[in-house]
Amino acid sequence: MDLRKLFYPEKIAVVGASPGFDGGKMPFFQFLQFMEYKGALYPVNPAHAEISGVKAYPSLDDVPETVDLVIAQIPARFAIDTVKAAGRNGAPFVHFFTSGFSEVGNMELEKELVETARASNVRLVGPNCIGVLCAESRITFNMEFKPNGKGNVGFLGQSGGVSDNFVRMSGSRKIRLNKAVSYGNQADLKLEDFLAYFAEDPEIEAAAIYVEDVKNGPAFLDALGKTTASKPVILLKGGSTQRGAKAAASHTGAMAGDFKIFSSAVNQKGGIIVDTFEQMMDLMMLATSTRLPRGNRVGFLGAGGGTSVCFTDLAAKAGLEMPVLAQAVQDRISEKIPNVNTSTANPVDLGAFGFDFSIMAHTMLAMDQDENIDVIMPYFSLDFITSFAPHMASSGPEIILETVAKMKKPVIPILSKFAEDVLEMEKVRIEMFSVFREGGLAVFNTIQDCVNAASSILKWSNGR
Repeated sequence: MDLRKLFYPEKIAVVGASPGFDGGKMPFFQFLQFMEYKGALYPVNPAHAEISGVKAYPSLDDVPETVDLVIAQIPARFAIDTVKAAGRNGAPFVHFFTSGFSEVGNMELEKELVETARASNVRLVGPNCIGVLCAESRITFNMEFKPNGKGNVGFLGQSGGVSDNFVRMSGSRKIRLNKAVSYGNQADLKLEDFLAYFAEDPEIEAAAIYVEDVKNGPAFLDALGKTTASKPVILLKGGSTQRGAKAAASHTGAMAGDFKIFSSAVNQKGGIIVDTFEQMMDLMMLATSTRLPRGNRVGFLGAGGGTSVCFTDLAAKAGLEMPVLAQAVQDRISEKIPNVNTSTANPVDLGAFGFDFSIMAHTMLAMDQDENIDVIMPYFSLDFITSFAPHMASSGPEIILETVAKMKKPVIPILSKFAEDVLEMEKVRIEMFSVFREGGLAVFNTIQDCVNAASSILKWSNGR
């Protein structure tokens, strides 16, 4: 299905646009202005002659030209007339922010809405959703969205709140969003339609999905398989429990099926199921990092024996291997550290020298030469760095990035902290995180998050 005009509209009409932000409305018109959308914008509201400095029109029939997208935020009782007007205008797509349909038991109105759309040659996004975002065309449902180039990530969310949260956390984690759709009740256009478009979209390198129900299982699985053949797809299933399914039904009218069957089918098609929103963000960060791990043999380095032991346990449980480093590699590591309170075997425990970024860099270069290692995970403890080597907090990350640029193997840093009430430490964490992320590295706060993300992405890459 050709959805290009949905994501790249040249003309947009906002029906129900308002000068103010009250009345339960989303300021879509102002969002588009704020984003400096370059196409033609038509506010439609009979109560206003002008909205935010732009001439307003009393109805969609009064808009002087055919638009590509209609954004409707009007009461449900006007929905049918709005679709008919969109058909008369020639608009191919209508996004309904409006709620009051199947999610509240109003099945007949939703059915009539779809039938009217079919007769009017109009396709619907929603209803009961916040709609479409595209970095290239500068359309958005989130005022905080700040495009970083074209972006390379696609997101599909049945929940408007989850979609909004994805945009916000993507920004803070330096994940470059290309397109997103909050699709709500999916009365007409469905999850599989958007996913099939993402599968063919050359700008999207990885996709994330929050889904409560699938309307057409075979079509969805077909689209999923085509997408995962070339790019990872991470799925968070809402309504995976009986109580969650009941909540989903009242949220988007979703009829959630058996989660075990769903997860099994998704796994067979190469999708990656996660349990939490945070895991979805972790995996998306790793999936779009500069270099993905291609094998499960891990080299770990850091400061502290206990942390090394904990990492080894978690790695083993996740199916990751930790081969003993070649003797020549161990000898090279030993050039910079004493043999007291340290270990060079793997995990590599640098003792107190693990707070020195130059020695960490030297060790990473040595480990990069070991043919039995696929990915290197350096552990940086912010608690000790800020206490004993604060001068390294500003220069250290750049040293690591310069080292990574010389290496062949992917690097996944762990930036851990345990004191949770020290503002200075949090400032350092944000600064170091930003440097690493802008260098194309995925960064994790705990060894468990890092291990879980790496093992999950390896299942997808190995399945390919």
